Amino acid sequence: MSYDRRYPERMEVSLSIIRGEVSPEFVKGMADRMSVSFHKYGAVKDATGLDPIRNLEERLALFKETGNGEWLMDAANFAMIAFMTEDHPEFHYRPTDSDESPGRWGKDGRWKGSKQNLDVEVPQ
Repeated sequence: MSYDRRYPERMEVSLSIIRGEVSPEFVKGMADRMSVSFHKYGAVKDATGLDPIRNLEERLALFKETGNGEWLMDAANFAMIAFMTEDHPEFHYRPTDSDESPGRWGKDGRWKGSKQNLDVEVPQ
């Protein structure tokens, strides 16, 4: 894998640069839940029978149904677990540019592509 895990301090530098673009409350909530899960279920590295993507999808469905933001933290943790365990048979990490981005959908249900946030129309 080409992602370099040897330099975790780079994440701290990146987070300090983009204050307002990352939610410390959300990241702390993720970490708190992973800590509890470690004591309940054991280490992520030992979760070989887990289906992280299915669990992620289930948490997203629960968020859509209930609006409870905790489900988003759980979904994010399962995305992280999929990354950590390299669960997909063709797992790899290759940084991509915006020309490969699938773009974004607006709250109004319309395709926004890769417009800048200020160029996206707000539904009335």
